Amino acid sequence: MPSRAERLLELLQVLRGRRAPVAASGLAETLGVSLRTLYRDIQSLRVQGADIQGEAGVGYLLRPGFTLPPLMFSPEELDALALGARWVRQNGDAALAEAAERAMVKIAAVAPRDAGEFIEAPTQLVREKRGEARQDDWMPKLREAMRQERKVALDYVDAQGAPTQRMIWPIALGFMTEHRVVAAWCEARVAFRHFRVDRIASLAITPARYPRRRRALLAEWRKAEGLEG
Repeated sequence: MPSRAERLLELLQVLRGRRAPVAASGLAETLGVSLRTLYRDIQSLRVQGADIQGEAGVGYLLRPGFTLPPLMFSPEELDALALGARWVRQNGDAALAEAAERAMVKIAAVAPRDAGEFIEAPTQLVREKRGEARQDDWMPKLREAMRQERKVALDYVDAQGAPTQRMIWPIALGFMTEHRVVAAWCEARVAFRHFRVDRIASLAITPARYPRRRRALLAEWRKAEGLEG
């Protein structure tokens, strides 16, 4: 689910693309929100200076001239963002790589014009893109499970090549040089375990939720791994 800031930006973009008033019901449907939320978002944009004309039952129209204020990033901050996004684009799974690309386009659109060519002519480079791997197919589902804090049923092949079934509570993903690893609580072992994503044969997100919040589990994992401090 997008954040409120992302939703406001999307609402602004939708209004910018319309030359005639748009009904509130149509806007709410496009954004996937309730009418009450839409009215609140319209008011928030007005407070920020957007000249949105109209009212409930009539429709809304954004008058020209409103732009978002530039993001106040220093050149070093922009370089850091570009480097991180470029690493993800080169080394992340396909869904995450596309998200990194979209994020940089959004940042570039609202960054100060004199901030430097941090996208087209970067000062930091990363290694060539690694090859696509089957493990990438599971990454979006694992991220979805973590966001929803839902248990995951795995058909897994262990280090000895033996098939096994596990019920896990995924808490973090690790991007290693050659492999992707999911850190999780394993119900079969009653302990935290690390599973190589390329050894997952099948994966299903279950309706069952973690008994504790992922943040708490992550803190416990960090303590168990000696990663505190």
